[in-house]
Amino acid sequence: MISAIVLIKTSVDRIPEIAERIAALENVTEVFSVTGTYDLIAMVRVRRHDELAEVIPGRISKIPGVEGTDTHVAFRTYSQHDLEAAFAIGLDN
Repeated sequence: MISAIVLIKTSVDRIPEIAERIAALENVTEVFSVTGTYDLIAMVRVRRHDELAEVIPGRISKIPGVEGTDTHVAFRTYSQHDLEAAFAIGLDN
């Protein structure tokens, strides 16, 4: 699974509407409204790299009110759940 973090600039007066439309897209797992330079952050998960082009410029960027994106592809994904599972293996005595 390939994970991408997509930083999104939007029309400020339409953030909730745009966030809902992005969240409804296939392969988008979460959308966060954030402070800072960007208005939204979307987590995108796909099986193949070429699917990123379908989701990000092909769908997200075409939503009215999306002004720009900055995409970061993850090399690896670490989560608290994964770390707890890894450390729990074989530690029960």
